[in-house]
Amino acid sequence: MPSEHYINVEYGWKSWLFTLDHKRIAILYLVSLTVMFALGGFAAMIVRLHLMTPDGALLQPHTYNRMFSMHGVVMVFFFLVPSIPAIFGNFLVPMMLGAKDLAFPKLNLLSWYLYIAGALIAIVAMTLGGTDTGWTFYAPLSTQYSYDNVSLVIVGIFLAGFSSILTGLNFIVTIHKMRAPGLTWFRLPLFIWSHYATSLIQVLGTPVLAITLIALAVEKTLHVGIFDPKLGGDPVLMQHMFWFYSHPAVYIMILPGMAVVSEIIACFSRKPVFGYKLVAFSSIGIAILSFLVWGHHMFTTSQSPYASMIFSLLSFLVAIPSAIKVFNWTATLHKGSIRLETPMLYALGFIGLFTIGGLTGLHLASMAMDVHMQDTYFVVAHFHYIMVGGAMMAYLGAMHFWWPKMTGRMYAETWGKTAAIILFVGFNLTFFPQFIMGAEGMPRRYATYPEEYQVLHVMSTAGASVMALGFFLPFTYLLWSLKNGPIAGPNPFKATGLEWQTPSPPPTLNFERVPVVTVGPYAYSPEADELESAEQDVAHAELDLERTRARIAADHVTEEGSSRGV
Repeated sequence: MPSEHYINVEYGWKSWLFTLDHKRIAILYLVSLTVMFALGGFAAMIVRLHLMTPDGALLQPHTYNRMFSMHGVVMVFFFLVPSIPAIFGNFLVPMMLGAKDLAFPKLNLLSWYLYIAGALIAIVAMTLGGTDTGWTFYAPLSTQYSYDNVSLVIVGIFLAGFSSILTGLNFIVTIHKMRAPGLTWFRLPLFIWSHYATSLIQVLGTPVLAITLIALAVEKTLHVGIFDPKLGGDPVLMQHMFWFYSHPAVYIMILPGMAVVSEIIACFSRKPVFGYKLVAFSSIGIAILSFLVWGHHMFTTSQSPYASMIFSLLSFLVAIPSAIKVFNWTATLHKGSIRLETPMLYALGFIGLFTIGGLTGLHLASMAMDVHMQDTYFVVAHFHYIMVGGAMMAYLGAMHFWWPKMTGRMYAETWGKTAAIILFVGFNLTFFPQFIMGAEGMPRRYATYPEEYQVLHVMSTAGASVMALGFFLPFTYLLWSLKNGPIAGPNPFKATGLEWQTPSPPPTLNFERVPVVTVGPYAYSPEADELESAEQDVAHAELDLERTRARIAADHVTEEGSSRGV
């Protein structure tokens, strides 16, 4: 553990709240997002407990609407969208580039303050009155027929959107202008490629959401006809504007997760990522195609059937770059020297759950099937297999992979593996029954339901309880590791990348001197690993031999002393 690092170089709350160090800002995001995740998870648990009985005895219908709306708003806008970019992107992008900080440190700090302001406003609005529109805010429900605090929640999301734009802008400029000497585009880690693609979506897509939210607020407060048919507006226009951002937002959540999985798979299979350039370009392909498929959310609206046919085709095409990543990760695992440590378990869980989520997305991209599946629990299960099974698995994989770098301490490996398995089992028990419910026609967002669905709902609630334990365990043992965990050293997983060439935790300026890059990413060598392992075995054997000799000598001296005494 270095004597001076970014955590202890300054003390006091002011040094944290006014810091310009990208690593400290990442830690501020980590604390903030953990609080928001706990709040969103609490709302989800209340919803699941309510649905254990067909009549829903726990909540009144209007309160139930507010609760699932709170869950959706908090989890999407205040956790999933900023999670990996704001925490691990902030912490790692400059280090992976060999830079001292992001291009605009003050904008980076401002983005955190905007996020906090937006989160506080939205939480106050949702606790003092709430909102019952769901996280989609469809008009005219949100503008004319909801008397809850919709406008304040919209203001909170609006501010969080600006935080997202600033983060994306910072990453784009940093990646273009602050790479270390020799770090060409095709020597960049795939983590950087994915965050670059994510940043493009953030900068180009989020302003559309901002415009949509402003239009909603104007119609609600000034009664100007934009979306309400009674006032001469068009409610389908609102859906077009909302999903033009919100479908790319799915990739804001999942592309950084794919970045994490690429790093973990390469490290724990001890191989370069198969088809590196293809995987890199697939991230850019996903970013481009994500802006062209928003209409598949609107097959059951008055949208033209010819437009729906085009959107359906494009939705099938966007599966291609995602499939490229999955097949290339699988090829990377083939004949690799695989180590099933905690981050690897989360990465493998990501691949399995994301694949199920992607394949069920193809069902919803088919116009004929979507007419039956739209607004059922099938959509809920599909979305959560992507967002929770994918993004959350990647988030926890990143947390365990880079936790030693961030804190300088190792966690309890046995507890880490246990939590990963519990979470995987609990997740499937929660959401797989919802595919069956949706296929049988159970609508989502209903406070009551027919009795024949109760068994599946009880299974789902039981799985949510198991999943809650899977989330609570890492929170516990990671906090424990801050004081009691073994010292990690600079590179406990023997990974490649510039971030592993600094001490753990890193110094404030990341590097003592600017690194010069001469090789590509993922320069793993199984032969070198085997040689190092053999050398370690020889060293352990020599140490055991010396200990045995010392013990024999000590026993011999004791025996001589005993014989003399006799």
